[in-house]
Amino acid sequence: MIKILVQRDNFDIGVETTEIAKLGGGALASFIGQVRADNGLHTLELEHYPAMTEKSLHAIAEHAKAHWNLHAITIIHRVGPLSVGDNIVLVITGSDHRQAAIDACSYAMDQLKTVAPFWKKEQFDNGRSEWVQERQSDLQAAKNWDD
Repeated sequence: MIKILVQRDNFDIGVETTEIAKLGGGALASFIGQVRADNGLHTLELEHYPAMTEKSLHAIAEHAKAHWNLHAITIIHRVGPLSVGDNIVLVITGSDHRQAAIDACSYAMDQLKTVAPFWKKEQFDNGRSEWVQERQSDLQAAKNWDD
């Protein structure tokens, strides 16, 4: 099972985890990314091009599912304006084995940070706003999966 959602609404980790747990794989790994309170940040605006984004997320999920023999992978990514503490992204992987679930979840997040076409604009308390640039550390983490 591959589940990909790009949405404005929040997600329910319990509902999403239960859906994968019902498949009976025995190992689940998950990651939730939230808006950080860095340097007076008050809003993170996420934009995307729907057809391109969904295609990219499916490719990430399909690779992870095949490479780690997953029963399921769910990727939910939010768009629109988000406040400090709001959920941004959820990745859940389900497999027969712990390490496969953990590795696939990490892989998916590293790819989401570098490959998925989301544009992020930070808005700060002092009125300043800026587009988020790629970080070298994120690029290196994604590249490590190529080895």
